[in-house]
Amino acid sequence: MEDVRRSYSRLCKESGAEPQETVLQRLHQLLRGRLDLATQSLTPDTCRALGKLLQREALVTELVLSDCMLSDEGATLLLQGLCANTVLQFLDLKGNNLQATGAEALGRLLRQNKSIQSLTLEWNNLGTWEDAFATFCGALAVNGTLRQLDLRNNQISHKGAEELALALKSNTSLQQLDLRWNNIGLLGGRALVNCLLSNRTLWKLELAGNSVPSDILRAVGPAVGHSLWWVTQLLLTEQAMDHNQDREATFRENQARARVLSKEVRHLQEEKSKQFLDLMETIDKQQAEMARSTRTSAARIGQLQEALNERQSIINALKAKLQMAEAALALSEQKAQDLGELLATTEQEHRSLAQRQGKEHRLEQQEAAERESKLLRDLSAANEKNLLLGNQVDELERKAKSQQDQMFLLRQELTNTSAELRMRAIQAEERLELEKKRSRQSLEDSERLRFKEVEHMTRHLEETERAMQERVQRLEAARLALEEELSRVKALALSERGQAEEELVKAKNQVRLEEQQRLGHLEEKLRLLAQARDQAQSSCLQQRETVAEAQARASQLGLQVEGLRRRLEELQQELSNKDQEKVAEVTRVRVELQEQNGRLQAELTAQEALKEKVAALERQLKVMASDHREALLDRESENASLREKLRLKEADMARLRDEEAQRASFLQNAVLAYVQGSPLRALSPPK
Repeated sequence: MEDVRRSYSRLCKESGAEPQETVLQRLHQLLRGRLDLATQSLTPDTCRALGKLLQREALVTELVLSDCMLSDEGATLLLQGLCANTVLQFLDLKGNNLQATGAEALGRLLRQNKSIQSLTLEWNNLGTWEDAFATFCGALAVNGTLRQLDLRNNQISHKGAEELALALKSNTSLQQLDLRWNNIGLLGGRALVNCLLSNRTLWKLELAGNSVPSDILRAVGPAVGHSLWWVTQLLLTEQAMDHNQDREATFRENQARARVLSKEVRHLQEEKSKQFLDLMETIDKQQAEMARSTRTSAARIGQLQEALNERQSIINALKAKLQMAEAALALSEQKAQDLGELLATTEQEHRSLAQRQGKEHRLEQQEAAERESKLLRDLSAANEKNLLLGNQVDELERKAKSQQDQMFLLRQELTNTSAELRMRAIQAEERLELEKKRSRQSLEDSERLRFKEVEHMTRHLEETERAMQERVQRLEAARLALEEELSRVKALALSERGQAEEELVKAKNQVRLEEQQRLGHLEEKLRLLAQARDQAQSSCLQQRETVAEAQARASQLGLQVEGLRRRLEELQQELSNKDQEKVAEVTRVRVELQEQNGRLQAELTAQEALKEKVAALERQLKVMASDHREALLDRESENASLREKLRLKEADMARLRDEEAQRASFLQNAVLAYVQGSPLRALSPPK
């Protein structure tokens, strides 16, 4: 198994694609030559690698690719690789929507491959394109190894049936052919019946659900050697010839007729029971497929719900980051305003110091001492409120202590520092304006994209939920129609039981008419069930496409989030650099600690507001989770009610089967009573 996995990985790398994990797991689970890849979404690169792998792989004898949604390119590449395979015997391509390109690729496969014995092509569209289907039938005519072919639900018309008939005339290996639930019609049925006269290998042919008349369906039986109807007709012909004999043969002829009548009644009873069993088997299959589609749809809905939750968490993270960026921007704006105020105060102090140099020297020393004590008190309060400002406060304390010694130097350098501060403040304001514009633009774009994506996902989820509700309503209407039909059938059976004793002579004709009507009703029911199954499959296909789109969008959102994260990190780095520059400039000003206290209070209020927003968002998330949980419980209850309804329908069908068996036994007893009570019995000699 490991060799197969390594070969698959190597072929994927050679073609420049990554190997799919699900395919690797299935290759690891390869048992007894059976490779099951059902319901796996296979890309064209994966199909190319599998085709190359199966060209020379001798372990795989059975390949299951049902419901894989193969594209035209993928199916062509995969079947091209199977043309050279010599060990594969069973191939299942059910539910892959194969069309013209797929039919041509299958034709090449049947011409070149010499090992495949069973081919399942149910639930495709091979018959829609007549030229491509003719190519497929031509390849079937020359194939000498295929034993079983399943072409159910392939939109095959009467022209496609004629092409199949021509292929069956030349084919010498096919033994079983299933053509149920197509559009063959009267002309196609006649062509198939005529071709069976020259075919000596086909022993099973299924044509139910094709709008083929009942006489042609009965003619299929004698053609393949599985019906006793012609034997009955020969007996009736012999009886008609015996009518011209003498009186002594009349008694024997009446006895033969009684035996033939009893045999015919038994034959009709057996045929009716077989048809009923086939019908029940078809209904069971339909129910199983419906249950499977319901389970897959529930799984898809769960996956979509998980993807929606993940996106909600991503959106919440983006909101938090945006709020942090806004807080940083507000802080930078506050710092810019503080710089302007500091510049104004320094200019005023410079003028006052120039006017009062001699007189205010002692006062300045006292003020410096007072400011120093005040700075120490403010520093202790700031350390308690925010640990991040500790380094700046230490720096300010050291500079405040050395400020007394450098007072005279500051008077001389005050003019130079004021000019430099003005220039730096102007540059800082320009850079802040530019950064504010860029950050606001990026935030607006990301918020707009997020709103559009959330609105699209909510609308899509509402549409899928509405479609599922409509589907459940249609199933309920079909169930009601079936129950009404069963009640009518029961009433009809009771009325016929009362009339059977009075009209024994017309029993045969009445039985045939009733069977034809019942078969018509049952075919109509089966057609409705087939339409329902088609709708369910189309809804499953739409859900798969929706899941693929959601995954692509999730990847795009991940890339956008990564870009935004990098952008926020860059902004934070730039803001930290600017903060460091501003702190280095502001450290030369003596009044900064008072302004920092105001900023700390503003930050505390902002943090409290942020905490309130976070609590509100958490409450919203809890409400949404409870709503989703209630919706899931409602759907589970609906599924349970549907299962109960299906169980009741099965019980009704079992009761109908018992009533039909009782009715057949009543008819048989009536015929025997009629034969035993006829006047000819009195002429028969005693034993």
